[in-house]
Amino acid sequence: MDSSANRILVIDDDTELCDLLKDYLRLEGFEVEAVHNAEAGARRALSGEHALVVLDVMLPGISGFEVLRRIRERSGIPVLMLTARGDDVDRIVGLEMGADDYLPKPFNPRELVARVRAIKRRTASAAIEMGSAGVAAGRVNVGDIELDRASRRVLRSGLDIELTAVEFNLLEELLLAVGRLVSREELYKRVLGHGLSPYDRSIDVHVSNLRKKLGRDASGMERIKTVRGMGYIYTRPQDLSDVKKQAWKEKN
Repeated sequence: MDSSANRILVIDDDTELCDLLKDYLRLEGFEVEAVHNAEAGARRALSGEHALVVLDVMLPGISGFEVLRRIRERSGIPVLMLTARGDDVDRIVGLEMGADDYLPKPFNPRELVARVRAIKRRTASAAIEMGSAGVAAGRVNVGDIELDRASRRVLRSGLDIELTAVEFNLLEELLLAVGRLVSREELYKRVLGHGLSPYDRSIDVHVSNLRKKLGRDASGMERIKTVRGMGYIYTRPQDLSDVKKQAWKEKN
C-alpha cells in the first residue's frame, strides 16, 4: 500500500489551528505534517510524500494563491483551500487556479474531514467497473476527446490535456452522460462530494476552466452546453453539427 495514501500536508501559519487539525485528523486515521511557511510548504507539496494539501489563502510572505500556482505548475495533487468566510473572490480565484475545493474559516473539523474524504474518494485512480454505453477498456471516447479512466489521462486529437482531479471527474461525468442533461445538484454530489449550497458557484467555475482547456469542437461550437438554472450537457459531435446547420438555416 502507498505510504502516502493517508498523509496530509497542512500549510497554515496558525500554529494553534494546525495542532488542532493534527490531533483531529490523526484520530480519523490520517498522518499530518504541518508547515507554517509558504515557501517551505510549496516545496513539501511537491515532494510526492502526501495525498492531499490543505492550504490557507492568507499566509505571510507569498500568498496561498502563489503556493497553489507553484504546485499546479508541477503537480496535480488535490488541494483544499481555506478562505475567509464570505470572501467569494478568494474562493473563485482559488478554483480558477486549480484548487479542488475550499472551506471557509472558521470551520468545524468534522466538515474538513468530510471534505478530505470526499476528495480522496473522487481522486482515487483505481480502475472502476465498466458497463456504460460507449465505454471500452476503461476509456470513454466522444469525438476527438478520449478519457482514460485507469491512467486518468485526457487526450484531444491524441494530445494530452492537463486537468486537475476535479476537472477530470467533472469531464468523466459529462462524457458518460453525453447528450443528456446532468443537473448541478448531481455534479456537486458526484464530483465535489457534497450537496449544493446557496450561492455556491464552485461547479460553474470548474466547468468554465474545463471549457477553456478543452477548447471548442472542430465545428467551432462549445462542447459543454449550459442549461440555465438546471445543469450542463456535453453535446454529441453530431448534435453540434445539427446546431450549426440550424443556425445556418435561420441566417439564410
